[in-house]
Amino acid sequence: MAMIEHDLVPGSDEWHAFRLDHDGASECAAMLGLSKKVTRTELLHAKSTGIAKEFSDWVQKNILDYGHEVENLARPIVEKMIGKRLFPLVCSDGRPSASTDGITRAGDIAWEHKQWNKTMPAMVRDGSVPDEHMPQCQQVLMVTGAERLLFTISDGTEENMVSTEVLPDPEWFERIRAGWAQFNKEKAEYVPMRIAEKPIADAMEGLPALFVQAKGEITAHNMEAFGKSLAISLANTRSIVLVTDQDYSNAEAAAKLYRETCKKLVLVKEAVLAQATTIGEATRMIDAWHEDLRVTALKLEKDATEKKEAQKLAIITQARMAYIEHVTALELEIKPIRLTLDAPEFAAALKGKRLISAWHDAVNTLLANSKIKADAAAKDVREKLAWCKESSAGFGFLFNDLAQIITKPLEDFKLLVTSRIEAHKVAEADKLKVEREAIRIEEEAKAKAKIEAEALALAQAAAAAQKVIDDKVREKFESEEKARRIHDDIQRAKEERAKREAERGQAAKDAGANGENVTSIADKDAMENMESISSCKSKKLPTDDQTVTIGAIEYSELLNDSELLECLRSCGVDNWEGWGDAMELFEELHGERNMEQAA
Repeated sequence: MAMIEHDLVPGSDEWHAFRLDHDGASECAAMLGLSKKVTRTELLHAKSTGIAKEFSDWVQKNILDYGHEVENLARPIVEKMIGKRLFPLVCSDGRPSASTDGITRAGDIAWEHKQWNKTMPAMVRDGSVPDEHMPQCQQVLMVTGAERLLFTISDGTEENMVSTEVLPDPEWFERIRAGWAQFNKEKAEYVPMRIAEKPIADAMEGLPALFVQAKGEITAHNMEAFGKSLAISLANTRSIVLVTDQDYSNAEAAAKLYRETCKKLVLVKEAVLAQATTIGEATRMIDAWHEDLRVTALKLEKDATEKKEAQKLAIITQARMAYIEHVTALELEIKPIRLTLDAPEFAAALKGKRLISAWHDAVNTLLANSKIKADAAAKDVREKLAWCKESSAGFGFLFNDLAQIITKPLEDFKLLVTSRIEAHKVAEADKLKVEREAIRIEEEAKAKAKIEAEALALAQAAAAAQKVIDDKVREKFESEEKARRIHDDIQRAKEERAKREAERGQAAKDAGANGENVTSIADKDAMENMESISSCKSKKLPTDDQTVTIGAIEYSELLNDSELLECLRSCGVDNWEGWGDAMELFEELHGERNMEQAA
């Protein structure tokens, strides 16, 4: 949001109404529990009810009004020092507001003035601003957007004036915003309660002074009147119920009165005894009164102490439970992360404080500041969780220790998360590289095995082919050898046939010489062959159960012809002239023979 200027006069009714609806810079210290003048409880009551704390006429005149006078005297001195004019300004930025003592027209320098005192000048000379005033300075810078603020202490003169420069602090800004957020939550739920000044014991009706005069016997006394007054006083005192600071103050005053009266009774008793030796009744009454006073005073003091301790414990317990409830609600938002926070020392906050109202203020202030710290811690965790969820998507398994590492500063946390993810990616890349290398080696081994298997198969195939070739060669060789033997047999058969023919020729010559016709002999042979063939055709083949008897020469020729035919067929000889006719004749003979056998 942008700063808005308001045309208001400080101290006017409009100005006071404006302050009720805004979070003022001058109230910031009290809101944080750092003010020495106004407690946080008083500010909460005033902002909630609209009833501001009233100051005495002396305070108004000698402190508040005098402060404005000194401020007006110091302004021109400071303007001369910085070389720029300073103008009072009432402004706001949303709910946060500021009523500055002065700001330059350009808005770059703001000014805050405080009255001269004995303690602050030395601190300011050293460049420090008291904690009571730093919240106001930082809220002025936050609302106005000024680049710097000049913090001045003076009595309106140059002789008694010291200044220091305050720069904007983002941490202070965050603390102030969180503080006002918590304060306004409490303001919305605030139930008005009476804010009492330090109580003064109610005036007690004093007991009459006891006197007894005796000379051998008591001659004058007021013991009856004293006894009645004492009985009334004790009854009234014993009826006190210890609840408020006023009750405790009255009880303590009564106990003090009774103890003093006890001392006086002892003195009266001693005086009576000094006047006579036997004044039994008077002394017994005085002893009874003394004991009654002593016991009552003791009981009052004991009850006051016990009640105060019980009330103190109740205040502490209530604050502790409120803090636990607040932290539990925050942890539900950031589940499963647990906030690691130091428990507020509520008991320590009450040290040195005697009034119940002071206890409430001290505990409530500590509770509010502790809630602010818890809110800041939860906000920090939420931001880290959101960043981590986005930045480490898919890598959640790397952060099982998230609850421990999330407490680190934001930059350290981010560095740890990113470095852990990068380290995992590198490790995964190395692992993938190793796996790929293993796969490569395995594939190479498989390829090598495949090549070796194929080589083995080729070798086996080659060996098998070679065996086939060898078998073919051997078969061919054997066939050639057989063919050669058949050829030799054929040659021998031809030679024998030629020999027979020669013998026949010779026989023919011899026959010719004897007057026989040679041609007729040859024709005779041909006719014999034809007749032989015809006879073969006409003859029925023997059945399986018949026995055929042939001559040895014919059987040998039959075997030779069979082997010759097998060799010719094996060698594929089918282009010999007359082969076709021979085969037709063979098939014809073979077919007729099969038919005959079938018949």
